[in-house]
Amino acid sequence: MKRYLVTGAAGFIASVVSEKLLQSGAEVVGLDNMNQAYDVRMKEYRLKKLQENPNFEFLQLDVSDRSLLDNDRLLGKKFNAVINLAARAGVRDSLEDPWVYLETNATGTLNLLELCKREGIGKFLLASTSSIYGNDAPLPTPETAESNKPLQAYAASKGAAEVMAHAYHYLFGIDVSVVRYFTVYGPAGRPDMVMFRFIKWIAEETSVHLNGTGEQSRGFTYVEDIARGTIAALKPIGYEIFNLGGHEVISINELIAKLEKTIGKEANIVYHPQHPADMLTSQANVNKARQVLGWEPQVSLEEGIQVVVDWYLKERSWAKEIKTE
Repeated sequence: MKRYLVTGAAGFIASVVSEKLLQSGAEVVGLDNMNQAYDVRMKEYRLKKLQENPNFEFLQLDVSDRSLLDNDRLLGKKFNAVINLAARAGVRDSLEDPWVYLETNATGTLNLLELCKREGIGKFLLASTSSIYGNDAPLPTPETAESNKPLQAYAASKGAAEVMAHAYHYLFGIDVSVVRYFTVYGPAGRPDMVMFRFIKWIAEETSVHLNGTGEQSRGFTYVEDIARGTIAALKPIGYEIFNLGGHEVISINELIAKLEKTIGKEANIVYHPQHPADMLTSQANVNKARQVLGWEPQVSLEEGIQVVVDWYLKERSWAKEIKTE
């Protein structure tokens, strides 16, 4: 039986990756520090579902804490791979506390790479971000686009993690896949991202806060598709970077219109200035993932939006209390 260490296991994407690995018959050791970067009730909801599977073991640990290298519950487990999805995410919050972004995303990655080296774990997967491309990337953006001019500490910390992973690949022969996620959405998504926030605000008939004119655009991909691509990237690869996501690009105004139609209510939009840390658009070139990993997104935006709205309405009794800031 295969065994995987998945960090950030109570997180949005990591919980779905863990679920799919468990469904395949693998054992998963999930690690998460359950921080309060956003409303922890969402993390507890995801974690509870994972803990229903007897092949899932949960460890409440912080990847940025060097002591995890001496943790008896991690040593000698013979993991087939470390899947590092633990991260401090979000471009705007990284302006408030850049230190925690560097500690989690860069130092945390270093600790896990060191664990791979010491334990002889041959495969390391690192979740990175489309934010690494900055504002001047060609569209759709290939992996070869310039990525050394980040706009905020979040992207800078992910860039540091990527180059550290390459160093450990070069020095110690660790096989590394870096997956750069574009805008991901789905049920129980991060409450600080637009899909959850807009659905909640429209459904509860409260103000929809919009930074900029709404003409900025994003490429959206459903979380199940992202999880499949992540697992596909566990194949032996050497050291490679893959874009995942961003295949259906719409403006934020178009997204709001789709949500209004699906929910059956109008949005009360309050406009705010464009945030300087926000990218104006994102669209992934996923040809490499298609050719090397055999990955194709399968869930359309129309289908995905319906699933997320249905999930919110089903879980509304508690989901409406989730903080979006």
